[in-house]
Amino acid sequence: MKRTIFFLTVVCACSAADAQSSVTLYGVMDLNMEYVNHVGVVPQASNGFNPGQGNKVVRMDAGGYSGSRWGLRGLEDLGGGLKSIFVLENGFNSDTGTLQQGGRLFGRQAYVGLNSEYGQITFGRQSNSMFATLANFVPLRFATQYEPVGVIAGANFREDNMAQYTGVFGGLTARAHWSFGVGTVLPQVAPNFPAAGGNGEVPGQFRRDSGYGAGLSYLAGPFGVGIGYDQWNPTIGTGNGSFKKAVVMASYALNGTAKVMGGYRWGQSKDQNSALILRDDFYWVGGQYRFSPALDFTLEYDYQNVKNLGRNTHIANPWQIALIADYALSKRTDVYLTTAYSKNAGLAMESAAGNFATSLALNSYTLPNGQTSMIGVAVGIRHIF
Repeated sequence: MKRTIFFLTVVCACSAADAQSSVTLYGVMDLNMEYVNHVGVVPQASNGFNPGQGNKVVRMDAGGYSGSRWGLRGLEDLGGGLKSIFVLENGFNSDTGTLQQGGRLFGRQAYVGLNSEYGQITFGRQSNSMFATLANFVPLRFATQYEPVGVIAGANFREDNMAQYTGVFGGLTARAHWSFGVGTVLPQVAPNFPAAGGNGEVPGQFRRDSGYGAGLSYLAGPFGVGIGYDQWNPTIGTGNGSFKKAVVMASYALNGTAKVMGGYRWGQSKDQNSALILRDDFYWVGGQYRFSPALDFTLEYDYQNVKNLGRNTHIANPWQIALIADYALSKRTDVYLTTAYSKNAGLAMESAAGNFATSLALNSYTLPNGQTSMIGVAVGIRHIF
């Protein structure tokens, strides 16, 4: 009898503990068929910084509307309003099954932390504060295919070795982070551009490859405003450069069916000798419109004013217009059409002024010799689980 009571007590205790913790499996599968004209290759030292001749391409792409991923999200209630949390999120090419984010197993996110009424602190690989703040103010919602994420937020929008604080207080969200070694590496893409980046965390070189920033947003009723700052100090030669960005943004919702938004981003990148690599201003404006419960349209216009690029002050300024039409077949499955036209850069605003971040990570949208524009069209399907 005593053994039976003991066994039941243990079972009840385990059940109570299980009820206070959870692990959720989630993910997205996104594939499309794409047509693009005027496609060259990323200029690097290995090809003499020559993008070559342009070609049309029809290809299958992974992640047109959302990056394909799967992840695990865990939570444990520690009592007194304190919870432990973790996220492991893998990014992959759904057309080939290969890993993204430089071959990392959990390249999109890999962090653990604590959450309370005073906010959340997390440690590991995460999106930086400015990128996370931007998410509510960019019409294309960081759609993988044509959104110029690398130009807006920088190639270091995800960072390794990060400690981050996030506090949500009503409509106000505050974020701040420090990375001990960002982990982003940029190859040389033009003769006047240095290779930059690395893992940092070298004894006696605390600043090497470090990154830090903050973001603040306020969303109440139809209005939203936000500001953000990010700095990355990548290894360049035997020293450190400084890549800085600051952003202001706003949004306004109309009758629950439409939302307009836009913003301005200031940027300045210097090498290890404080010589200017890039000085630019970036502007975007656009909106989202729900035509019916199943059909959404998104439109975004982007413009980059390149003031100085590798000591060249006479650059034709890149711009792009992009459209997404999305139709929901169910709560989990949708089909979409996405298209974009770019001028003075490839799609996703691909040029040396953005370090060809999208082309180096995914498929090339590099403009070839003799061309100044590019158009792309893709039709795809997305399933969320």
